[in-house]
Amino acid sequence: MESVKWVLTSTQAHNWHPSTWLSHMLDVQLFGLNAGWHHVTNLILHIANTILLFLVFYRMTKGLWQSALVAALFALHPLHVESVARTSKRKDVPSALFSILTIGAYSYYVERPVLKRYLATLLFFVLGIMSKPMVVTLPFVLILLDYWPLGRFQLPDPKLADQEKSTKPAKRKHKGKKISKSEIIETSQKQRTTAPTNLWSSLAELVREKIPFFIVSAISCVITIVAQKDATYSVSELPLGYRISNAIVSYAHYLGKMILPVNLSVFYLQLGKIPAWQVFAAIMPLTFITILVIVVAKKF
Repeated sequence: MESVKWVLTSTQAHNWHPSTWLSHMLDVQLFGLNAGWHHVTNLILHIANTILLFLVFYRMTKGLWQSALVAALFALHPLHVESVARTSKRKDVPSALFSILTIGAYSYYVERPVLKRYLATLLFFVLGIMSKPMVVTLPFVLILLDYWPLGRFQLPDPKLADQEKSTKPAKRKHKGKKISKSEIIETSQKQRTTAPTNLWSSLAELVREKIPFFIVSAISCVITIVAQKDATYSVSELPLGYRISNAIVSYAHYLGKMILPVNLSVFYLQLGKIPAWQVFAAIMPLTFITILVIVVAKKF
């Protein structure tokens, strides 16, 4: 009980992740300081995460090979497996476990929204945040999953929109009935008029549903800021322009490492001034990807 009290109240090494510390304590209790067994624990958790990720994605999307590909990248990508290879990065492994369990439990809740399924989802989310503060972003992920693949947003019927565009026959069959083209156009226009209202009302309802999750995230943010106050002080002394430039370049840098994971390092140190051409070169692909997504959004 003394150890449990310590993990819940301590901010050792500028972190508050009691679930992670408890897993380390359990390893020491079982295996002592034999590092090999601590690595085995990481590996077992990672294998479990990979299988769970495949099962959750396949259950939600019914896409077999797509879910298998996602799980394979999760299991083998060099940028990801460093968290498994280093026992000091243990927090990534249980936080992934509880995040995947949160998503899985949420998909069950969506199928039958009862209190016990909602509380199970919230419990997994809390355990995930207690493993690594980065899990605070998970409520936003749940809202994205509401859009796809869970399909909880109220959107206009695309079949009617397609029928409106067609100019060949004057009449079409719709659900076994013949309706005139004027009726199709009138119905489609009515749906287009109400679609934004349906969309925003759906979004508002789904956000309200996740208020407890956002409250937990806010509490975690406050705890993390307090815990990392000393660690982030030196960063805040850097000029704002430098920090913005570094964020942009780092974003593009890690996208590149995802595609071509070579020249990896434990630490990526940024020394001296960041050349303007590097910032511009990083902005270009990020802008292109964003514009491309917006342009094809209506088609896909």
